[in-house]
Amino acid sequence: MSAVEFLERDAFDIRLGGRYSLANRRDLKGNRREFACRTSRVSPQQMMVTVPVVGNVGERVISYFGEFGKLDGLITDVVQGGFLLDLFVNKARREQLASKLTWLDRQQREAVVDARATERIVPENPHSSIVLADGSTTSCFVIDMSVTGAAVSSELQPEIGTPLAVGRTVGRVVRHFAEGFAVKFIEQQQRERLERVIIRGW
Repeated sequence: MSAVEFLERDAFDIRLGGRYSLANRRDLKGNRREFACRTSRVSPQQMMVTVPVVGNVGERVISYFGEFGKLDGLITDVVQGGFLLDLFVNKARREQLASKLTWLDRQQREAVVDARATERIVPENPHSSIVLADGSTTSCFVIDMSVTGAAVSSELQPEIGTPLAVGRTVGRVVRHFAEGFAVKFIEQQQRERLERVIIRGW
């Protein structure tokens, strides 16, 4: 099934943050690299995932979401900044997922969240770019952001202390974590301008 066909089928528009690894992406020690990701549409059999590193059709993916736990699957279609994943789930797990999705959908519809009142903001469009001191650019996935910094996932893993810009906002890498790294901005940003200066449209 293509991504377009999936978008027309019954599924839940649920945004959940998680992490994933691709069969063909490994670090220098031979371990699978992990990246941050976010669901955009989910059914008990498939899910559309927004990612910083897109795999190939037919590639195996191992993903983990706090709400679902570990989910394995195969990429069946790719779109800009994401892919459609066919899930390896048996009947019992499908029924469990269906119940969980119904509950999450109801919770998200009932929740009233004022993003301006929260310290960290999850951007609507997580795709941006990293600009290094030499002018080179690579794509990235903004996990979350605040007026003082951002958490980023990318194929690139700069060393701590590396100066760079996320979108148009200059900072330095201050910490590594499993799916990426944290950037502290040189200057505090205005909350209402965060998306404009950090997120660059694809």
